[in-house]
Amino acid sequence: MSKGILDLFVSSHKGKIISSLLAGTIAIGVSIPSLAVNTDPDEFEEAIRLTPNVENGKKLYKASCITCHGPEGWGVPGSGYPQIAGQLKNVIIKQLADFRAGNRDNPIMRAFSSRRALGGPQEIADVAAYVASMPMTPNNEQGFSLHLEEGKRIYDKMCADCHGKEGEGDPEEHVPRIQGQHYSYLMRQFNWIRNGRRRNGDEKMIKQIKNFTPPEQVAVLSYVASLKPKNVAPPGWRNHDFDGFDRSWRPMKIR
Repeated sequence: MSKGILDLFVSSHKGKIISSLLAGTIAIGVSIPSLAVNTDPDEFEEAIRLTPNVENGKKLYKASCITCHGPEGWGVPGSGYPQIAGQLKNVIIKQLADFRAGNRDNPIMRAFSSRRALGGPQEIADVAAYVASMPMTPNNEQGFSLHLEEGKRIYDKMCADCHGKEGEGDPEEHVPRIQGQHYSYLMRQFNWIRNGRRRNGDEKMIKQIKNFTPPEQVAVLSYVASLKPKNVAPPGWRNHDFDGFDRSWRPMKIR
């Protein structure tokens, strides 16, 4: 694990170093992690097979993830930062692979998921297992409740076969858990998959959503956001692994 810039980002977030980076201000007097792509599929198959070290995953999460996704892994509603807590371990590994390969259009994530920043298969397995172990927020950003009945009808017909009846995902097929995700993040990813900006979209899904009308999109994503996972944190829960983290800090909104 390379420390250097990652430790600087975490320790200096009160000075808005991360905010400047997210805003696109790269000239901040330090170098970001290398954007070199590692597209070796064997590395990620190995990460799936390895036994993860969750304690090391916690350290990696603090170094690479906490500033944007928060100490609970709940992201920031309405800002573009998703909830990653509780996501399926194999899905996290697959998404890290796609960020490294440039199949997802996010230069910040591509930097922080690079081999130089994150490490190899063992480190990927470790951080993925830690994130997957975190309970999800009971208060994710919601859509429009008036459209839930129509959204359920569309979801059951178009989405449930792959994402599961309750949006729970499929770890063997690397299909993500979408239940309990922030509405605005779901909306953005839906648009990016449909217009090709997110290049790891499933071909079947792209064909299915191509002709969704705006009201249909609002309805189905409102329904998905309303689905409640089983691994929801109890009221008032906080992640005591990071009690020293300043929870008033929020990264700049992604536009």
